[in-house]
Amino acid sequence: MTVIHPLLARLGLRYPIIQAPMAGVSTPALAAAVSNAGGLGSLGLGASTVEQARQSIVATRAETDAPFNVNLFCHQPPLRNAQREADWLAHLSPLFTEMGAEPPAQLDTLYPSFLQDDAMLEMLLAERPAVVSFHFGIPDGDRLSALRQAGIHTLATATSVEEAEQIEAAGVGGIVAQGIEAGGHRGIFDPEGPDKALPTVDLVRILVSRTSLPVIAAGGIMDGHDIRTMLAHGAAAAQLGTAFILCPESAANAGYRARLQSEYAGETRMTAVLSGRPARGIANRFMTHCDSDPAVVPPAYPIAYDAAKRLHALATRRDNHEFAAHWAGTGAPRARKMTAAQLMAALIEELGLA
Repeated sequence: MTVIHPLLARLGLRYPIIQAPMAGVSTPALAAAVSNAGGLGSLGLGASTVEQARQSIVATRAETDAPFNVNLFCHQPPLRNAQREADWLAHLSPLFTEMGAEPPAQLDTLYPSFLQDDAMLEMLLAERPAVVSFHFGIPDGDRLSALRQAGIHTLATATSVEEAEQIEAAGVGGIVAQGIEAGGHRGIFDPEGPDKALPTVDLVRILVSRTSLPVIAAGGIMDGHDIRTMLAHGAAAAQLGTAFILCPESAANAGYRARLQSEYAGETRMTAVLSGRPARGIANRFMTHCDSDPAVVPPAYPIAYDAAKRLHALATRRDNHEFAAHWAGTGAPRARKMTAAQLMAALIEELGLA
């Protein structure tokens, strides 16, 4: 029997299903479809400008009256290291040459952290989405207090007990327990620190016993049977990302979709070479090349991402997808091609809640 956690009522959900906020993949249409089906749809806004984020929230509200989540990045602002960046560009130079271009003279930071983005906070306080979640860390007490006073529920990702304890002490409303199986960026607070790399089920069981907050399981979860397993171990809900990538409502391009439906989906790799932070994606030539010399370390996140994105843009013009960030979890081979509404219906039926 599936136990319905009080968190669902608090967030206004019918089912313990959360669509992961995948920056660059999640869309208003996807988030709205999941929310309309009784789950929690999410927008990944960490890489968005304030105006882009506002437009995404407005567009989602145009398609649903149900609650949805917006996710922001709380990474520490990167420290520039000119030599490290130059060495990295030199390491990538053969790939740029292969694409008929020179490496850029310098790299950009790309986007700010929510830790310092006052304009993003003001926009959230004005728009008041039902849920705001954080990745890579948590904002300061003043920002959290302002969100709570606006009636906004908060969640934050933890990859360890220590991070979960910080989340609880800060007054965040729930913990997304991200296991090592999860696709996309690892939410670890300190990317240079140790990572126990706990599997999702182990992390969930530990956090349920060590914290008083609701725990949301994330990582390697692809169907209702997986969700039921996590609930049985004490999770309040499950967050699925890779499972939603093949939905037509996602922003995944044709190359991404083809890769996810091929034999390549069976090999995912955790690496920092694409963005400067550990992230799991489908193995490709970019990863192989960059990992060929462990002595050359990528610049800090998100500076390294600028180089990868530039190279990917050049390769895409040649219909070459070997340099893309095709983020995916270990459950990638089980991804199903169906609409978000159909996938939600399948998950609910597999959960035994239909």
